[in-house]
Amino acid sequence: MSYNFRPYDQDQLHLLPESLDDWVPEESFARFLSEVIDHLWDSGKLKAFSDKRNKSGKGGAAFHPALMLKLLLCCYCQGVMSSRKIAQGVRNNVELRYLTGNQLPRYRAIAEFRKQHLDALQALFVEVLVLCQEAGLAKMGKVALDGRKVQSNASLDKNRTKESLQREREELEKDVQRLLHEADLVDEQEDKDGAPTGAPDDLPLEFRSKQDRLRRITEAHQRLVDKENQAKDEQAAKIEQRDHEEQETGKKKRGRKPKPVDAIKDESKANTTDPESRILKTRKGYVQGYNGQAMADCESQVIVAQDLTQQENDVNQLKPMLERCEEQAGARPQIGLFDAGYWSEENAKSGGDTTLYIATLKDHKQRKAFKDQKAPRGRKPKNLSPREEMERKLLTKKGKELYKRRSGTIEPVFGQMWTRGFHRFLLRGKDKVRGEWSLWCTCHNILKLWSSGWSVG
Repeated sequence: MSYNFRPYDQDQLHLLPESLDDWVPEESFARFLSEVIDHLWDSGKLKAFSDKRNKSGKGGAAFHPALMLKLLLCCYCQGVMSSRKIAQGVRNNVELRYLTGNQLPRYRAIAEFRKQHLDALQALFVEVLVLCQEAGLAKMGKVALDGRKVQSNASLDKNRTKESLQREREELEKDVQRLLHEADLVDEQEDKDGAPTGAPDDLPLEFRSKQDRLRRITEAHQRLVDKENQAKDEQAAKIEQRDHEEQETGKKKRGRKPKPVDAIKDESKANTTDPESRILKTRKGYVQGYNGQAMADCESQVIVAQDLTQQENDVNQLKPMLERCEEQAGARPQIGLFDAGYWSEENAKSGGDTTLYIATLKDHKQRKAFKDQKAPRGRKPKNLSPREEMERKLLTKKGKELYKRRSGTIEPVFGQMWTRGFHRFLLRGKDKVRGEWSLWCTCHNILKLWSSGWSVG
C-alpha cells in the first residue's frame, strides 16, 4: 500500500530562475506600496530623499532611496521598527525581498537612512495625504483632534534635579579631563617609540561614551537653569507691577506679598537620557515621553494634520493644529471636534472659518450632561460668556450628534496605531521624534488608502 503524497525534494533544481514578482499576490499590500512609491518617485515628489547624496558619483554606491523607503514603510506598517529586525526580515520575508529587488541592506544602512531623512519623511506625509484626498478620503468636512502621550526612548528614573545634575556634571568633567590627559601621555610615548599615529577620531570608547553623557547632562542642566531664570524674571515682574500700583494709589495692596526673587527655586527635573522629553501624566500613570497630536477626518479616519509637542497638556495645541491642517491638507476643516483638554475661552474664539465644538467638561461628565439636560429652545440669550455659549451649542440636537462623532473618529486611530506596535519612540530628541511620529501617521494613511481599494492611475 502506498500513500498519495505530492513530490517533495528541497534540492530540486529549476530549469529557469523564478521571479519574485510571481511569488507576490496582485492584491498584496507590498505590491500596492511599491506602486505608490514608484508613482511618487516618477512624479519627482520624493526628490528630497536623494538630495543628500554626493552628486559627484564618488564613494561607495548607496541603496536606491525608493528601495529603502519601500522597505521602511512596509515594515513600519507591520509594526516592525527596529533596524536590526527589518534587516533580518529582508532575509526571511518574500514580500520584503520583492520590494528590495533581492538586495539585502544591513541594519546600519537602514538606521542611517531613517536618521538622515527625517525632514523628507515629514514631506512624505503631505504627499500621501494628497493621494488620500484624490481618493476622496479626506474631504475636510468634520474632523476630530486629540493628543497621544507616547513613551520616549528614555526612563523615568533617569530624571535629575538641577543640583544633582550639577554634581554629576562636575564628576564627568573630571573624568573626561583625566582620559584626555592619559591619551596625551600615550601619544607622547608613541611619538618617542616611533609608533604609527592613529586616526584623529580614534578615541577610546570610554571617552566617547562619557563625552556623550556629559553633553546630555549639560543640556538637561541648562534647561532647568533657563526654567528657573524664567520663573525669577516673572516673579520680578510681579513685584515691580505691585510696587508700581502701590506708588500710584499711595496705599499698600492687601493680600500676601510676592516672594522675593532670591526665594524662587524651581524643583523641576530633567532627563539625562533624552533631555528634550518630558514627564507626562496618562490614565495609567506617568511616562517619560512626548505628546503626539493628530487630527483625523470623521468619515475615513485619515489623518489630515499631525505634529508633536513637549507640552504636558493639549490646551495650547488647538490653534497651532488648525494652522498645521491648513499647511498640510491645504485647507481648514468646516467643523472641528475637541475634548475638554482643548477648552479655553481663547481657543473658543480661534476657529476662524472652522466651527468649533469644544467640550467644557471631561468625557464622562459631558455624556452625563447630554443625557440629563434638555436641548435649549428659542433664541440665544444675550451676554452669554464664551463658556456658556459653547455649552449651549453642545446641548443642541446638532451639537450632540456632532460631538458624539469625536471619540469614534480619533480614538480608533490611536488604537490602530497601538495595535500595530507603535508603543514607544526609538529615536531621541524632539526633532528626530517628530520625524518618527510623522512616519507613524504616514503609515496609518497608506493603510487607509490601501483598504479603500484605490489604485495608482
